[in-house]
Amino acid sequence: MPNTSSSKKHCQDQPQLSGPIPKSHMAKSEENKKNSGKKLKDVEISVPIVYGNIAFWLGKKASEYQSHKWTIYVRGASNEDLGVIIKRVVFQLHSSFNNPMRVVDAPPFELSEAGWGEFEIAITLYFHSDVCDKPLNLYHHLKLYPEDENSSMSTKKPVVVELYDEIVFPDPSEAFLARVQNHPAVHLPRLPAGLTLPPPIPVEDASKRRKGDTKDNPLSQWFLNFSEADELLQLAAARQQVQAHISKLKRQISLIEGQHKQLKSSDQ
Repeated sequence: MPNTSSSKKHCQDQPQLSGPIPKSHMAKSEENKKNSGKKLKDVEISVPIVYGNIAFWLGKKASEYQSHKWTIYVRGASNEDLGVIIKRVVFQLHSSFNNPMRVVDAPPFELSEAGWGEFEIAITLYFHSDVCDKPLNLYHHLKLYPEDENSSMSTKKPVVVELYDEIVFPDPSEAFLARVQNHPAVHLPRLPAGLTLPPPIPVEDASKRRKGDTKDNPLSQWFLNFSEADELLQLAAARQQVQAHISKLKRQISLIEGQHKQLKSSDQ
């Protein structure tokens, strides 16, 4: 079965003690300050993303060192083009691979390889200059084999492991907001009273924009669907499991205490 997870990350000018923040902090250059333009206070832009891997077992074609073909990727949560936000993605593979640092300069942000072992892949997102001047580090454990040990491997049905995330950009620049306000990959919240949006920048050539979409990706049939409703259902189910486990522990404690009292009374 596919694995899913979710969280939320912020791209911030100053590191804070609470909440997840990018681990790599770069000094803001004067050029970026000039290009960023006026900051919009009390405004947040969020971009839902999904990152993960799909792995196909090679079956009879498998060898000792190449048992699977796999693809690691970062995509829009609904397969939108992330090129409007992300400039490049760097995938840091295991040192046993040739040229383990792989740079993808254009969407779709994905990388395909073949191998036999599972390992952690560092994924670094670099944003356009008007978006955020600090890269964001993500980590994904490449999964090749089914979670269920009793599950048989298939050459037709891949192992899919995806994580849902939201990147939040607080106090965006006017230039950034004007460029992305009509883009389907970007979520704009309700704006503060009295704040008007800057004029939208004309959308670039449609054929170029479609190139970054992953809707037509040959792997898209295996992509998982994510929504806020699904996240709430998962949280509710997890809460029920925790409550059931607490109730079970309470019953066990009561039983042990009852047995202990019986032993004390019998000793007297």
